[in-house]
Amino acid sequence: MGFIGATLGSLVGWYLGALIGVSTGVVLSMVGTGAGIWAGRWATRQWLES
Repeated sequence: MGFIGATLGSLVGWYLGALIGVSTGVVLSMVGTGAGIWAGRWATRQWLES
C-alpha cells in the first residue's frame, strides 16, 4: 500500500506543482510521495486492525 500511496501522492503533487513551475512540481512531488506513504501505511494499519 505504501507504493500505491507514494505513486498517487507523487502524481497529485507533481500535477499541482507543475501548474506553477517545474521546480515547484518536483518539490510538491516529494512532499506528495511522503504523504502518500504515510496515508498508505495508515490505511493498511486500519484495514488489518478491523
